[in-house]
Amino acid sequence: MKTITYLSFALCAVLAVGCATVPKELVDARQAYDQASRGPAAKLAPEALSRAQEALTQAEASYADRPTSYHTKDLAYSAQRKAQMAEVQAGIVAARKQGKQASKEFQAAQAQIISKTKSDLDKSREENNRLLMALGKFGTVREESRGIVMTLSGSVLFAFNQSTLLPSAQTTLKQVAETILGSEGRRLLVEGHTDSIGSASYNYRLSQRRADAVRSFLISSGYPSELIEARGIGKDRPVASNANAEGRANNRRVEIIILREPGK
Repeated sequence: MKTITYLSFALCAVLAVGCATVPKELVDARQAYDQASRGPAAKLAPEALSRAQEALTQAEASYADRPTSYHTKDLAYSAQRKAQMAEVQAGIVAARKQGKQASKEFQAAQAQIISKTKSDLDKSREENNRLLMALGKFGTVREESRGIVMTLSGSVLFAFNQSTLLPSAQTTLKQVAETILGSEGRRLLVEGHTDSIGSASYNYRLSQRRADAVRSFLISSGYPSELIEARGIGKDRPVASNANAEGRANNRRVEIIILREPGK
């Protein structure tokens, strides 16, 4: 009955998002749950399988609402792991029934899953540390939950009220692109920000043009176009007060976010 309910939900999710491409993480999670639900876990580890189903349902709901969200991919990654662990727990029960030797085989399988997850996390941390150190030469860099954020002053990149990159900015961005190219295809989000002077619509258009200009230059430097999104934010996210010149200068900026990989 639960499997039928989940399939109905998944069908609704597919209809809701139309032709959106299903993330690989969600495809893997669906396959992992389907495999677990058809195997011994359905009888030997029903509670663990139920948790996997709930996690997958959350991922499907997030996909229906925000198909391209990295939050969706994180939820799918978690659902995949829970489905795999349901199979592992089913192995425990089977092992206890079949004797100590089977139990040892299960423990080895469980250790392999844990080891792989830890290895993935360690590699992600090492890569983030490398990028933080390398990109620190070109601008202010910090690490957030969404990924590594590099902030470049708008005055360094553009002339006042313009969206054409300055020659010096092109040199910096080319070095940034070369540095990020070594990060094995990480997705980038380029955000343009302005101060509060002028109308909201004007600032939004200016910030979008500037984000587009940075995106185009990174692509011309060799970064895959399908991995970069440009987004104008306008004056909506100030990092300093707009009541003085120094604060407004800090708010006029472009941020390049190296997005966190799902599950890392």
